[in-house]
Amino acid sequence: MAARVRYDQRVLALIEVRGGSRDWAEAESVFEAHGWPVVGHEPRGQGASAGILSADAAARVYRVEIRLYGAARRAERGATWQVRNAARAAQLEMYVRRADRLDRDSEMLTEWLAYSTAHRAGRLARVARRLARMGVFDAGTQVTGGPGEAFRLARAGLDGGSPRAVAVRPMDGRWKRPARMRRERQFDRRMAVFSIGTLVLVSSAAISAGQNGGSRYFWVAVALVAGCGALSAGGTVDLGRRWLNTAMAAGIIAMALLFTLGEEGGLTETGGVRLLYGLTLLTGLWLLVRQWTWGEWATWAVPLTATLLISSLVGAGSVLHALYADSLQLTPGDLDVPPMWQFLSALRLVTLLMPVLLVPAVWGIAKHYHYVVPGERVGGLMYVTILAAFLVAGGSLAMDSAEEAASLTEKAARQGHEAPHYYGVEPAWTCVEPTVPLASLPGEGPRFDPARPYLAFGVAGGDAVLWDRRAGEPLKVPAGKVRLVPAKSAQVRCGR
Repeated sequence: MAARVRYDQRVLALIEVRGGSRDWAEAESVFEAHGWPVVGHEPRGQGASAGILSADAAARVYRVEIRLYGAARRAERGATWQVRNAARAAQLEMYVRRADRLDRDSEMLTEWLAYSTAHRAGRLARVARRLARMGVFDAGTQVTGGPGEAFRLARAGLDGGSPRAVAVRPMDGRWKRPARMRRERQFDRRMAVFSIGTLVLVSSAAISAGQNGGSRYFWVAVALVAGCGALSAGGTVDLGRRWLNTAMAAGIIAMALLFTLGEEGGLTETGGVRLLYGLTLLTGLWLLVRQWTWGEWATWAVPLTATLLISSLVGAGSVLHALYADSLQLTPGDLDVPPMWQFLSALRLVTLLMPVLLVPAVWGIAKHYHYVVPGERVGGLMYVTILAAFLVAGGSLAMDSAEEAASLTEKAARQGHEAPHYYGVEPAWTCVEPTVPLASLPGEGPRFDPARPYLAFGVAGGDAVLWDRRAGEPLKVPAGKVRLVPAKSAQVRCGR
């Protein structure tokens, strides 16, 4: 028995299979393996294809229900691609002669709860009715349908017994205007378009406020398109009261713009970019991940995730500090960085790498709307592409971050200012007082002068790691033969 297949859309396809009985049996096995029920079949030129396709004893036409993920729009295209991929994998000659999307949307029927009516007699009937509306006398029965249907269903004795003494109370107000209610998936789609359109409008408006020239016109156009889409979806959320719905949608959009784009505490250009990026990322990755099968998880998702976690959370911290040290003519061993700061620097690198995730996110959106052809080779190709992108982007961002921090440190040292910190590396001006005769003090780097302060990076490997502002290069002296005393600034005179 085939495993249950999760899906969003159903497409009835007319599939021609050529090759004879052995290939027909193999095709039926393929349909069953994919969870596609066979509605019927007949030789080509008979049944549904009679008078349309010429007769061929070596070909058979199947009516198969293709079940797939994705949007309703272009679902027939997605189903055709699915069949082609299955035929290619099984080395079968299959042709999708016709594909019709099946629209099976559910009505949004009102839900009712049954409650006992044994309490109605007496002078406290009004109080009893109010308690009934609060659920005090609920009988443990729920029914759906119109008011009359719900009442009759609740009272009916399903086991053949006498009618029950119950009434019903609605759980929502849909029963008052059932003719105007859209079907469930139609309603959900319009609400999704309204919500996403409003968020895109707000973020695009915030971005356009900080732009000039052509880029500003572009973001204004994006905001207008998103606003029109949100307004249209909100106005048609049901089949009646279109003007009232449109006015309510416009009011919600106006309030969103007012609260998010206000002068004080409003959404900035950077905030708009982050909102739009986050919306795209979350939507695209969710649409992508929800379509994964266990095979795709095992093929590339799990190795990719493991690779990124290991490389980012274990080695990223040391990589960033190694690049920082190299820019200052030091070695990674010259910086004694606590593990916590290495972990935080790894998280920072992960956040810098986040834009690369737009690649699978956009691919997930395109796959959901059936704009890309799925194939078995796509998983491996995506793995290599995304991993290469992560490595290139990660190396570039890490180098830029480390080089910029090292450059600011050198500049601060030359000017005698306070040097910036870099993920646990805290350079500070320090007076270095020898505890042995100066002539017997070994060192590595420029000539040591105890009268002036040095920029100290701390102690690592038994050496005090210093930076000589005059020579513009590092200096190392044995930590056991000097005393490190914090200096107020680079201009103080040491040894006094």
